[in-house]
Amino acid sequence: MAYVDHAFSISDEDLMIDSYTINNRPPIKEIALAVSLLVFGAFGIIIGIFMTANRVGGDSGHGFFFTILGGVLFIPGFYYTRIAYYAWKGYKGFSFSNIPPV
Repeated sequence: MAYVDHAFSISDEDLMIDSYTINNRPPIKEIALAVSLLVFGAFGIIIGIFMTANRVGGDSGHGFFFTILGGVLFIPGFYYTRIAYYAWKGYKGFSFSNIPPV
């Protein structure tokens, strides 16, 4: 027979299920940050492509830098904006709690 130490076991009384509430309010600051990353990233990609094509600044290096910078901003902005949109629409598996706090 195995030894069980009941001092460290978890019982139903220890869980306090009644006091647990789910807060599914939209996090306004986090969503605003995600949308701004999305907008500035898309703007950086468009401006970078324009600068590369027209060789603004003397060569295409500046435009290439802006395109990469826009992509770095766009990817997390799109990801978290998509999570916020799907949580707002109520899709299964998406919640505002999936967006990390700022």
